[in-house]
Amino acid sequence: MLTAKQKELLLYIHERIKESGVSPSFDEMKEALDLASKSGIHRLITALEERGFLRRLPHRARALEVLKLPDSMTPAAPPKGRSTFRPSVVGEGRNGGGGIPILGQIAAGVPIEALQTEIGRIQPPEDLLGSGEHFALEVKGDSMIGAGILDGDVVLIKRTDTAESGDIVVALVDNEEATLKRLRKRGNSIALEAANPAYETRIFGPDRVRVQGKLVAMIRRYS
Repeated sequence: MLTAKQKELLLYIHERIKESGVSPSFDEMKEALDLASKSGIHRLITALEERGFLRRLPHRARALEVLKLPDSMTPAAPPKGRSTFRPSVVGEGRNGGGGIPILGQIAAGVPIEALQTEIGRIQPPEDLLGSGEHFALEVKGDSMIGAGILDGDVVLIKRTDTAESGDIVVALVDNEEATLKRLRKRGNSIALEAANPAYETRIFGPDRVRVQGKLVAMIRRYS
């Protein structure tokens, strides 16, 4: 069982990685949790590592990976000073008005080019999107549950054909299969990592994987 501070830190790190793709600095974590020193953050991170919730990635600064979230944190209240991103579906089909289109489901075996039928639209905060074109997909399956992305969630994607190692992306494999996975660059190969130990990491040559977009945010649909 995690303490209140351990849960608060874990959720803060999780939300920051979802928003920016980079884990927060120790100073940012100290400020968010209102702690007097960074030594307290070090102790919390070590405890979360020992319990299997966090992993430090070697040879990278500010490199933390959230491996899982406690059930009690889905949904959960955000740390002090932060708000939960929960835009609503604002329309059905192509007559839904403004916002970002939800272009169907992201599931293994479905080409991204085929996901062009709007099933609704969402209206996220403008300051979250930034520049560029965005679209949304409904997640099908449990391969990313360790990253807090569950079956039925909606992911907000920025269209791009480039990504950094460690980004969660929509990847098109062999121009046939679209999947939502964490991308890792391994020399001349590309690894697509699930966030669920039940799924194996898949490794491809760079000419077989095409990035279609990068995860910006996740939306939980509450029943």
